[in-house]
Amino acid sequence: MPSMSRTAADLLVECLDSQECSRIFTVPGESFLPVLDALHGHATIETVTCRQEGGAAFMACADGAITGRPGVAFVTRGPGATNASIGVHVAFQDSQPMILFVGDVARGMRDREGFQEIDFPAFFGPIAKWAAKIEDAARIPEYIARAYATAISGRPGPVVLALPEDMLSDPAGDAAPRPFVHRPAQSACPDALSAMLAMIGDAASPVAIIGGAGWDNKAREYFTAFAERLGIPVAAAFRRQDAIPPSSAVYAGNLGYGPNPQLVERIKAADLILAVGARLGEATTDGYTLITPDHPGQVLIHVHPDPEELNRVYRADLAICANIGEFAECAALWDEGDVIPFDAGAEAHQSWLEWSTPASDGTALDLPLCLAAARAKLPADSVICNGAGNFSGWWHRYWPYAGWPSQLAPTCGAMGYGIPAAVAAKLRLPDRCVVAVAGDGDFLMNGQELATATQYGLDLIVIVVDNSAYGTIRMHQEREFPGRVSATDLANPDFAALARAFGAWATRVETADAFGAALDDALGRTGVRLIHCISDIERLNAAGATVSGLRAKG
Repeated sequence: MPSMSRTAADLLVECLDSQECSRIFTVPGESFLPVLDALHGHATIETVTCRQEGGAAFMACADGAITGRPGVAFVTRGPGATNASIGVHVAFQDSQPMILFVGDVARGMRDREGFQEIDFPAFFGPIAKWAAKIEDAARIPEYIARAYATAISGRPGPVVLALPEDMLSDPAGDAAPRPFVHRPAQSACPDALSAMLAMIGDAASPVAIIGGAGWDNKAREYFTAFAERLGIPVAAAFRRQDAIPPSSAVYAGNLGYGPNPQLVERIKAADLILAVGARLGEATTDGYTLITPDHPGQVLIHVHPDPEELNRVYRADLAICANIGEFAECAALWDEGDVIPFDAGAEAHQSWLEWSTPASDGTALDLPLCLAAARAKLPADSVICNGAGNFSGWWHRYWPYAGWPSQLAPTCGAMGYGIPAAVAAKLRLPDRCVVAVAGDGDFLMNGQELATATQYGLDLIVIVVDNSAYGTIRMHQEREFPGRVSATDLANPDFAALARAFGAWATRVETADAFGAALDDALGRTGVRLIHCISDIERLNAAGATVSGLRAKG
C-alpha cells in the first residue's frame, strides 16, 4: 500500500529507477525541489551537480551516446532551460537518446508571464523528438515510459518534459512505474538483404559510409566482419570514427572537414554507396556535393532505423529500415552468393594509413608530432572528447579511435562539449583513459565543469590548444576576406594557472618535445591534469592550410 506522503516527485524518481536510470546531471533549481528531495540518498541513482546547465545537458547527451539509454538531466525553468537547449540540439542532430526534465512554473501561474515562464513544448518542439508537460501526477508513469520509448526508438534523440512546480508535490496515490522499456525489435528484411548483395555484386567500385543512429558495439563487430569479407572500403561519417576498428583491413578513414583527398576521389568515383546508420548530413557530404541527393550515376543503398529518414533528403535505390546492430549481424552471417571480394578495401586502408601517419609541419608546437607522442603514450582505447574548433582536425586525422566508444564529439559542431563529455565518460567508464581536447575558445565555453570533475574526484587529461583566436572562423575569414581580421582575435588567460585554481595539476608547453614530456608527467599522476599548449595561428588546419596560403588564394 503506497504511503499517503508519497508525492509525484517520489513517483517520478521511482519511474526513473524502473528504467534503470543510474545517474542524473543537474544544476539545482527551486522549481523542482521535491525531485531533489526524492533523490536525496537514493541508493541506485547518483546525482551529479554541475556548474552550468549547458554543461549538464552535454553530460547527459554524452552519457546517452555511451550507453544507448537516455542520458538524464534536470534543470530549472527560464534561463536554466535555455542554457540547456544546446545539449538538446546536439542530441537531436547527433541522434543520441536524452531526456531533459525542466522545472516549470506552477499551474496557477501559467499564461501570466510568470517568473521565468516559457512555453516549453513550443520552445523545444523543433529541436526535440517530443516535448510535453506533465500536468497530472497519476500520468507520470505513462509520460516517463513514453519518453524512454521515444528517445530510443527509430532515430534516437532527445525528449523534454516540463514539470509544473506544484504538480511535483501532489499525492501520487497508487500509481506505479511501468516496466523497463526496450528498443523495438527491427530485423532486416531477408528479401532486402538479398537485393542488397545482388546490387553490390553488380557494382564495380562500391564504398560504405557508416556510423550514426543506433550504432553500437554489435553493429561495429558485425559490420566489420561483413565489409572485410567483401573487401568493401569503409569510410566513417563525420565524427563517427569509432564505428569500425581502425585496424580493420578495409577502414578507409573519415569524411567531414579536411578528409583524405584520395578518399574524396574514391567516393566520387564509386558506382554504389552503402550508407549504414548515417544521415549523409551536410558535414559528411561536404554540403551535399560529395554525394548529391539525387546522386546520378551512383546507386544508393540506405540503411537506417527510422523510416522517416529514408528518402527524406537522399533518393534511395534500396531503402532498408532496420536496427543497425540487427542489420549488421544478418549481413555478416548472410551467404554472399556469387559476390567476388573486392581489392579496393585494402587499397583504401593503405591510403588511410599513409594519410594518418603524423609528419612534422615545421612549427614550434608541431601538432602532428604531438599526436605521434599521444599515440605512443596513451592507451589505444582512450576516449577522446572534444567540442568544435580548428584544433580538432589534428585529432580526427591522426588519432586512431580504437575502442568503443572512443570518440565523443558533436556532429552538429557545438563548442564547449569536450569537458562535460569527458566528465560523463569517466563516470560511466571509470577504467578507461579519458582525454578532453579543447581549443582556447572552445575551452572557455564550458571550462567551469573542471570544478565538477575535481568535486567528483575524476581522473581526466585535458589538452588545451591555444592559438589566441577563434581558429575555424579565422580560417573562413582569411579565405573570404583575406587580411581583414575581425572579431576572431582572443586575449586568453593562463589556462594552466586557471586549472590549478580548480585543483588540477597543470603545465604549459610550447614545443612538441615539451608536450611529450608533459604527457608522460600527466600519465604518472591522478586527478584532473591539464596541458596548456601554445600554438601558432599561422597553421590553421590538419590538411595544411596556413594564414598566408589562404590569403594568397583569396
